[in-house]
Amino acid sequence: MIDIVLERRFTTPLAPEVVSRLTLAAQDCLDLHRVAWQGSLLARDGRRMVCHFRAPDAEAARVGLRQAGADVSRLWAGTLHESPGTAGASGNVLVERAFATPVDLAEIQAIEDTGAACLQNHRVRFLRTFFSLDRRRMLCLYQAPDAESVRIAQRQAGMPLEAAWAFQRVAPPASTSAASTPAS
Repeated sequence: MIDIVLERRFTTPLAPEVVSRLTLAAQDCLDLHRVAWQGSLLARDGRRMVCHFRAPDAEAARVGLRQAGADVSRLWAGTLHESPGTAGASGNVLVERAFATPVDLAEIQAIEDTGAACLQNHRVRFLRTFFSLDRRRMLCLYQAPDAESVRIAQRQAGMPLEAAWAFQRVAPPASTSAASTPAS
């Protein structure tokens, strides 16, 4: 099983209960393709969302989600990297990074390590990263007072930044099999 990320944008804002209802309504399609919903991060304004799934491969996720009616144009396979000592910690700000050419995770980590004081000064704590297999996309989760604190800290640290936004987590119900797998 691999980590799959689906990025979505909406013209009409979504509410967390709608995300839960739609994802659970798609459960049969997801189960058929062995796709397990790990959770979603819904922007506070309801116009952006990142969904985390586990699946045998990206194509299984693409087919299952497409059959369930989802737009899969921004679906990608990646790896999940936890910051030491933060397993299970809940974030509230997501940072999007895009790269014109493939990057090494170690390069980005070195920049972040060098700028660690900037993060501390703004009370920003790095939690985890989703890193695309093509090494051109990265989503990072932080605990912070707000998204602006993360933006400022990232700029001061010299980190690449496409967008930073506050989110609320929408989790699968505890009774689903996804609940036993670590969520984003």
